[in-house]
Amino acid sequence: MAELHPRPFIPFMVAAAGVGTFSLMDAAMKDLALSLGAYNAVMWRNSFGALFMGLLFVGTRQKWPPAHILKMHVWRSIIVSVMAVSFFWSLTQLPLAEAIGLSFIAPVIALYFAAVMLGETIGRSAIWASLAGLGGVVIIMAGRLSGHYTSGHLWGAAAVLFSAVVFAYNLILARRQAQVAGPIEIAFFQNLFVALTLGLFAPYFLQPIGLSDTPMISGAAALAVISLLLMSWAYARAEAQILISVEYTAFVWAAFFGWLFFAEPVTLPVLLGTALIVSGSLIAARAKPEPVNQVEVATV
Repeated sequence: MAELHPRPFIPFMVAAAGVGTFSLMDAAMKDLALSLGAYNAVMWRNSFGALFMGLLFVGTRQKWPPAHILKMHVWRSIIVSVMAVSFFWSLTQLPLAEAIGLSFIAPVIALYFAAVMLGETIGRSAIWASLAGLGGVVIIMAGRLSGHYTSGHLWGAAAVLFSAVVFAYNLILARRQAQVAGPIEIAFFQNLFVALTLGLFAPYFLQPIGLSDTPMISGAAALAVISLLLMSWAYARAEAQILISVEYTAFVWAAFFGWLFFAEPVTLPVLLGTALIVSGSLIAARAKPEPVNQVEVATV
């Protein structure tokens, strides 16, 4: 295990770069989902990701996991498949910043999953976190409903919130998975098993890709791998409590990339709602001082 870095600011900035890289992957996936559909975007991204991570898995001489850990990888990959398709479909209906802002509710929801699945106590902090998170969602949705919107926008918001619930459950699985497997192993098998899971529906939904789509798909897969490596390096050299807040820089990146690539404005209700949701998530992080480690970046 690597020693803690004498300058925590450096791992923090590396983690911020990792979040930014992953946010750029989100922007690439939005473009792919708009052109190919969410299913095809996720299917092809994970197929390329399985290839990249497979080379890294073999190159670093990782050990093949036993059967009970493989079963854990399979089950989490099924959950991630549902989560990823719903989230990336929502990006075709909503601005990046709005979708990312709503998705921040997941850590708050995870507190209640932890209570049910892990027997943890729901304290006063969890209740305050829930109220702040719920208030943020209400503000964002009220802002959306008070302006110009379509049924697609409402379904997109519903898809984000659904994916957030699934992601919250995924966080509980990640905590268990992180105790028995490393980030490279998790990322490889997750990409592989997500592709195999979605492959079951290939006869109905899969579309072939052209040469023009290959750079974007391979780029999205590469960005996910780079983000994993950056976050792994940072979390190995700084305490999680120092890095937990860096996750919320994703909103800044999403707002920037949404404006840069899709000319998406960021409204005041989205800013205010996201601030409340982030506040709730930070309260949730204090209520649960042992957040998921670096493997969390491989969830989507």
